[in-house]
Amino acid sequence: MPEIMMREFDLYYWPVPFRGQFLRAILAFAGARWTEHDADEIAALMEQDASDQPVAFMGPPVLVDRERDVALSQMPAIAMYLGERLNLLPPSAEDRARTAKIANDANDVIDELTLDGGREMWTQERWNAFVPRLQKWMHIFEDMGARRGLTAAKGFLLGTPTPGVADIITSILWTTMADHLPKTAALCEEAAPALWGLAGRMQETPQLATLRQKSAADFGDTYCGGEIEHSLHKVAG
Repeated sequence: MPEIMMREFDLYYWPVPFRGQFLRAILAFAGARWTEHDADEIAALMEQDASDQPVAFMGPPVLVDRERDVALSQMPAIAMYLGERLNLLPPSAEDRARTAKIANDANDVIDELTLDGGREMWTQERWNAFVPRLQKWMHIFEDMGARRGLTAAKGFLLGTPTPGVADIITSILWTTMADHLPKTAALCEEAAPALWGLAGRMQETPQLATLRQKSAADFGDTYCGGEIEHSLHKVAG
């Protein structure tokens, strides 16, 4: 377990447990302290000229590190930065690159899950056609761990002795999805049992268990929001 370090961060992300939830989880796991900004503040920031924003960006999440006066957008970039700052990255260049791959894979999965941010809505036919692809994503995560000794009962995704950013992101991706879209839980448990075991074990850590409870209280049944979520619940809820 990494040493808990109290630092001040500002996180700008919508009040939903979606893309920004990966970053909340990294901060929570490390025992960091952060301030969440509400939807009105985010909207106001998005309307500013790029030169007036803390970092030029199109949409959240945005993280501001007060201590170092650093601002970043894009979930994978922020995840890697927080991993470095909070001592949650593996020591080797190879495993740091694999961590970045996991962050980008997770970003791709949720993009696909929302049909690129709701460009289309889910129908049962469309969902049925997507399930094999979703299972392939599960196999991709499972294979990363299986090559490094991961089982449902023990080990971590990159074969490290302690969990890091890759494990946190992996757990948040699949357990948050399953919490809100219950049909995906059975898919993951069947297609990728070691992955599913890791995801559950990570959620049993006190930091992530507390975050899960707080998110349920703060966000209720909301997952990604909007009409795309409504269509998702019809096919996978």
